Amino acid sequence: MRIVPRVFLNSALLFSLIACGSDGEGASGDGVMDGQSPTGQATGGTGASEGAAASVSSTTGSAGTSGVPSSDTMASDTMASDTMASDTMASDTMASDSSAGGAGGAAATDPEPPASSDEPFSFFVTSLEIMRELSGSEDGFGGDLGGLAGADDICQQAATAVGFGGKTWRAFLSATDGGDGQPVHASERIGEGPWYDRNGLLIAENIQGLLGDRPDGDPATVNDLPNEFGEGLEAMGDTHDVMTGTNAMGQLDSTDPANTCNDWTSTTVTPVGGGRSGGGGLRLGHAWPAERSGTNWMAVHSASSCGAGVNLVQNGAGDGSSVGAGGGWGAIYCFALSP
Repeated sequence: MRIVPRVFLNSALLFSLIACGSDGEGASGDGVMDGQSPTGQATGGTGASEGAAASVSSTTGSAGTSGVPSSDTMASDTMASDTMASDTMASDTMASDSSAGGAGGAAATDPEPPASSDEPFSFFVTSLEIMRELSGSEDGFGGDLGGLAGADDICQQAATAVGFGGKTWRAFLSATDGGDGQPVHASERIGEGPWYDRNGLLIAENIQGLLGDRPDGDPATVNDLPNEFGEGLEAMGDTHDVMTGTNAMGQLDSTDPANTCNDWTSTTVTPVGGGRSGGGGLRLGHAWPAERSGTNWMAVHSASSCGAGVNLVQNGAGDGSSVGAGGGWGAIYCFALSP
């Protein structure tokens, strides 16, 4: 409990003391007494009685004798001044904390810009991981990608998984019928370029730069085209085969729907005339040059099956049982419409 000394002060003197004490210890704290002795006087007296006497002497001389308050009033006024001082200090502290914390809070809550807004990533080969995850099968999709729209969605989901879903992605695939009876050419559905891999390396500046044995971009990437993680495929084994249904000019390779697995909707239809040699079949490109079977990234040889399957072992043409039998997992190329 706070004990207030029975010193006869009037209200004017009280407020004068508050004003004088605001730069030091505080008016209310200086007037606290232990029994009848002050614990600390503003005048700096060291003895209990001398301190009290000095305080009374100095205050009565300046305030006069009119309007003498009772001890109860004195206690109330002193408590009020304590409250005012405390409130003022609390208010100042809150204002200071708010100012300091506010700036820090704003910085902490500002979202980082999406990766897709400041990186030119716009090309990849679908990884084995994403093809297995999205298909729900260890063998991947095979030739049934859900049509061109489904293939585009695979690209979109793969890009989204690595933080680039804000761009519009398209599969580099040709089809015999785009829904209007007209063929679809892969090179006409991927935008104008330029395109970059996940590591920021140039794939090609434009469509013309794609129309070659390898894209005309940075040799460090075009000779081992990477997946959505920016990883080249060659280190994984025999991984070069990528489905396109497209010739070396970026256009539909065959007008027979079987050679695009019924326009990317079937795992059971058998491509016509497919195989390592000769025309026809499901046209494949090479993500990295395989000298024994060809180097063109869009059109090297063809598969004789639309079945789902993965083969990462170098065994020539494989057993012909799936789109991945010759080395791969039925991957597709994905391009963003804008870098």
